Amino acid sequence: MKNPKVLYTEEEIQLNIKLLAEKMNAFYNNEEVYVVCVLKGAVMFCTDLVKHLNMPVKLEFIRLSSYNGGTSTTGKVNAVDISLPDLNGKNVLIVEDIVDTGLTAKFLIDFLNCNFHTKSTKFCSLLDKKTARKADIEPDYFCFEVDDKFLVGYGLDFDGYYRNLRYIGYLDGDEFERA
Repeated sequence: MKNPKVLYTEEEIQLNIKLLAEKMNAFYNNEEVYVVCVLKGAVMFCTDLVKHLNMPVKLEFIRLSSYNGGTSTTGKVNAVDISLPDLNGKNVLIVEDIVDTGLTAKFLIDFLNCNFHTKSTKFCSLLDKKTARKADIEPDYFCFEVDDKFLVGYGLDFDGYYRNLRYIGYLDGDEFERA
């Protein structure tokens, strides 16, 4: 397996997460928050983020898929497991690894809006790839705005590999055949 080129170091990631959490702590002002982590890609980010949140947190997990092992989204969001508790009247913070086309984010926000009347719904992403956007959606919070590269590491994968890297890197086209 090829070593990805480093885009963001572990130190840069952790610093930006801490800064992001400070903004959230100010917004929520000690009110309870349901953090909904989108598996599998966001698990590392979500775990580190909630460590810096100062309010009462209830952590929920859902699984959505749109890549199915490839290097680009299929354009169709597959709800693998989207079971959630009653979120009516609750503050909800959705935590995702990357917003690229925005289709997954839009699907999830529409799902919440159709099924619950939350007190607030905020969307947080580790990475914001505006260059690939197809849906009219922007994260309320994000750590890094990225260019159109295929990113791996810190939860992001290629065919299930690279999630365990402590940094975020990218693979070039010829590396996909050898990965």
